[in-house]
Amino acid sequence: MSKVQKKIVFGSSMCPDCGPFKEVMDASGVRFLYLDITENLASMKKFLKARDTMSEFDGAKSAGNIGIPALILGDNERAILDIDELKEYLDSLK
Repeated sequence: MSKVQKKIVFGSSMCPDCGPFKEVMDASGVRFLYLDITENLASMKKFLKARDTMSEFDGAKSAGNIGIPALILGDNERAILDIDELKEYLDSLK
């Protein structure tokens, strides 16, 4: 039996892109944890650890963006920040 890969979506209720990103995840049927980085300091710290160590966030940081919404897979093994890339990833799980 294969190990289930952890999936965490980081977002914020104040982010206009986070709602549609979360809706795609909800509709996919894939189990995930949603953490709002503006509602909980522990969630913010967890997000910042991923953002500061993962190369997928380099473009967002250089553009002055926060980097949410973001789907983090496993133990910070991969990050998906783009809704189109998210849809392609979810299709591969079906």
